[in-house]
Amino acid sequence: MGTSDIVLVAGATGGVGRRVVDILRKKGIPVRVLVRNEEKARRMLGSDVDLVIGDITKDSTLIPEYFKGVKKVINAASVIVGPKEGDTPDRAKYSQGIKFFEPEIKGDSPEKVEYIGMRNLIKAVKDNLGLRREKLLFGFEGNNYRQLPWGALDDVVMGGVSESTFQIDPSGGENGGPTGIFKGVVSTANNGGFTSIRTKNFSEPENLSAYDGLEFRLKGDGRRYKIIVRTSSDWDALGYTAGFDTEKGKWQSIRVPFSSLRPVFRARTVSDAPPFDPSIVVSLQLMFSKFEYDGKLNETFVEGPFELPVSSIHAYIIKDPITPRFVHVSSAGVTRPERPGLDLSKQPPAVRLNKELDYILTFKLKGEDLLRESGIPYVIVRPCALTEEPAGADLIFDQGDNITVL
Repeated sequence: MGTSDIVLVAGATGGVGRRVVDILRKKGIPVRVLVRNEEKARRMLGSDVDLVIGDITKDSTLIPEYFKGVKKVINAASVIVGPKEGDTPDRAKYSQGIKFFEPEIKGDSPEKVEYIGMRNLIKAVKDNLGLRREKLLFGFEGNNYRQLPWGALDDVVMGGVSESTFQIDPSGGENGGPTGIFKGVVSTANNGGFTSIRTKNFSEPENLSAYDGLEFRLKGDGRRYKIIVRTSSDWDALGYTAGFDTEKGKWQSIRVPFSSLRPVFRARTVSDAPPFDPSIVVSLQLMFSKFEYDGKLNETFVEGPFELPVSSIHAYIIKDPITPRFVHVSSAGVTRPERPGLDLSKQPPAVRLNKELDYILTFKLKGEDLLRESGIPYVIVRPCALTEEPAGADLIFDQGDNITVL
């Protein structure tokens, strides 16, 4: 994780959440907390904590600006359970873990917090965290197809005579499947010398901040091409540009790291341009040109017809293995209410009282499933009952949902 990457902690004023925040800050890891009550959070976590106010149960409060720079999430938010007879302000009865008090749900329901809240939080952070797999921007991937509105942008805009187009060939792909083809005829007549295809501006900017670059699956022709990525919706704005070489007659994967993109306007480097911001990608452009940058020429340039099959464009993640980007604190017992033949007398209170507690474990499991299905690299932690005691005791770990502490 880069030094500027932020860990978002939801549920930061709870017993687990505030400890997580404290540990992260002591390690020098940038932390941002998502809380409902600013005064309470400042009192617990300190006046200098990076804090945003929102409620995961209310989608409208999770403003996109809150999550800028966030690369990982720890979700310790949970429905509140407490004794029916009431508790002390510091929840001493609930946390002592020895005497049993008849419990009830306090505040929002399990469905609202554990399921709807998880859905809202995933939606808010998903673009920042990235997917386990690469993100398809254009092309064919199994049964998936994503089209982009490509259009020609050739040197005719400067008086030249070159021309190009982008077509879909239903059988020209790597294994006889479909592919896109960037093709045309390039000429230096009338001071020309380039062809390109450019997408229309996306209806919504693509947030690729969780990724490391673009990967093209294409069949090379031995020429050098350019990719131009724009972060401005203005038509005649500068583009962040990189060149890439291809091998003739070979299907290959070409990776263009975002770090290799340079700000260019009309083939000239713009030295005072802002750094490339992958969170606001608004259009893509492929170009074949006799010009490189700053007066240099493309050594592979040849006038005449050309053809570049492109079957897909992905945003890729370079880190391998991909570590979890969303840590969710759930609960032991979430799978047990649905187990046939379960002896409830041997189960902890949350399992025995699942129905009475508005199906708390059922909705916790539904929330887990949302995370599993999201495509975000994740880990789910299912602690047994947590009590307020000094740290340092031995911990028991297992996979699945089998540990029981009565």
